Amino acid sequence: MRTDLANDLLQLTAEHLVLVVSALAVAMLIGVPLGILLTRHAGWQRWLLGFASVMQTIPSLALFGFLIPIPFIGGIGKRTVIISLVLYALLPILRNTFVGIAGVDPAVRESAVAMGMTSGQMLRDVEFPLAAPTILAGIRVATVTTIGTATIAAAIGGGGLGVFIFRGVASVDTMQILAGAIPAALMALAADGGLGWVERRLSRV
Repeated sequence: MRTDLANDLLQLTAEHLVLVVSALAVAMLIGVPLGILLTRHAGWQRWLLGFASVMQTIPSLALFGFLIPIPFIGGIGKRTVIISLVLYALLPILRNTFVGIAGVDPAVRESAVAMGMTSGQMLRDVEFPLAAPTILAGIRVATVTTIGTATIAAAIGGGGLGVFIFRGVASVDTMQILAGAIPAALMALAADGGLGWVERRLSRV
């Protein structure tokens, strides 16, 4: 019995990690460029930040329900879960990227322009390095919340550590609930601690 539980734990932890890493990778690929774009196009700020904020307010199970019937996007399984997690992770990454780059001292920008830097060079060599701690803080928040939200994936066949939690609730088995909740909590704490350390290192540079 214990061997079966250990095997399930390893498998479901791996599934949980795949869900989280996949969702965060996509969210960063979308959120960071859009955050940079918002600093160049002020008119888009209200709409994009508003959309990301609305996504955060929708309960996860309700969002799953909205996405399941949509062709090519929804359905039962990991794809719908990852799309939902991306939508939840988008706001802190998008907002912190925008805030970090918009918060760069104007005098620093003027000095870069006086040195003959193009807009792309200024972004790469000046703005992005200075904004990196703020951007990473957004990624850190998104990571912790995504690890927790991913436990709901089991509700639509997405796998992950939530399988233990749902099994435990259904059978009133505390051991099963803890087998899902404790590894998820430890994963979130480890991610928060590791990203926090990197964030502090970047802040000192």
